[in-house]
Amino acid sequence: MKTFEYRGFDGAGRAQKGLVEALDIKRAREKLAGDGLLAENIVPAGESQRARFLFRPSAFAVDERTMFYRELVALLRAGLPLVAAIDVLVQSPDMGTTRPIMAALRDKIKEGASLAAALAGASRTVSSYEKAVIAAGERAASLGTVLERLADFMDEQARLRDRFITALIYPAIIFLVAIAIAIGLLGFGMPRIGNLLMEDSHVALPLLTRFMIRFGSLFMHAGLPALALALVGAVLWWRTLVRDPEKARDFNRRLFGVPVIGPGYAILVSLRFARTLALLINGGVSLIDGLPLAGEATGSRWVADRVTAEADAVRHGRSLADMLRRIPPFGSLFGWVQVGEASGALACMLDSAADRLQQQWDRFLTRRMNMLEPVLILIIGVFVLLVVLAVLLPILTLNQHLR
Repeated sequence: MKTFEYRGFDGAGRAQKGLVEALDIKRAREKLAGDGLLAENIVPAGESQRARFLFRPSAFAVDERTMFYRELVALLRAGLPLVAAIDVLVQSPDMGTTRPIMAALRDKIKEGASLAAALAGASRTVSSYEKAVIAAGERAASLGTVLERLADFMDEQARLRDRFITALIYPAIIFLVAIAIAIGLLGFGMPRIGNLLMEDSHVALPLLTRFMIRFGSLFMHAGLPALALALVGAVLWWRTLVRDPEKARDFNRRLFGVPVIGPGYAILVSLRFARTLALLINGGVSLIDGLPLAGEATGSRWVADRVTAEADAVRHGRSLADMLRRIPPFGSLFGWVQVGEASGALACMLDSAADRLQQQWDRFLTRRMNMLEPVLILIIGVFVLLVVLAVLLPILTLNQHLR
């Protein structure tokens, strides 16, 4: 029996969609007809999700997979076999749009595939280290434990990402407000006020007022188009980085040397590497196999390539600590890894190093945002003050002439 997704209509003409189990599409259509449903479209479970992948890139997104792993752990610990546990989740309405993907997983496992292989075929969003950890857990008959660790790891990575995004929201709002104020005051306010003062008073405008009027004209006629072109250029440049691995590697390498940003980026990359490698080792993945996966999880293509290249030396006997010393961003991990290798508790020391790096990252982010926010507010305040003075000075000058 296979699972199919269907869309159609009931006897009253209402649109219906859902899942149906049958041997093939023909029998699925017959089964639905017997239930009074006219099927308009029937596809194997999960196919519609993959067809919409380009339009819904979050199909089986990280938070959905995390919930799936946690629910699966609970059912496995309750004594259910893997297929039965996934079947329970497929029947659960709480799983929402991920039910077809889970049904496809269940069918693949029924056909003899492992959970890791089924996940690889079900969605392109599943990361390499997820598949490696799950495969190792299945080989070691400790799938429940591995899935729980994986869910904890993914939750932590999500919190890390959300913390970074949240920290950027307030400065971004201030920046947009500043642009709106600049457009309103320089583009519309200052020119009209200047014209009124010159027409009504015939008094020469103060230097500051003339400067702000000319600056506003320049901003509207050249500044805004330049800003728009810069945004378009940034988007095109980013697409080039995504498509050109060589340029992406060069950009990642140079990013570590950028003042202010570089040290924080090194902390973030080291944190991701240490946490991912600890997860892989605890999950039963060998160090040699885990290194490229941990490098990939850093999000830096240059670091990933360096780790993959240096992993061959570890395979031939070089210590992990010595390997990390050759990769500049990982300098803070050297001591932790050296102790871990000497004591035989490498995964534990990597977790401890990741905890320490997490604290450093939180402090780095907090300090930089605490510095950035007052600077942005100060810039806006000075700008508004200049506009107010540019308006008030001609009025004061006019009062003096009238006296």
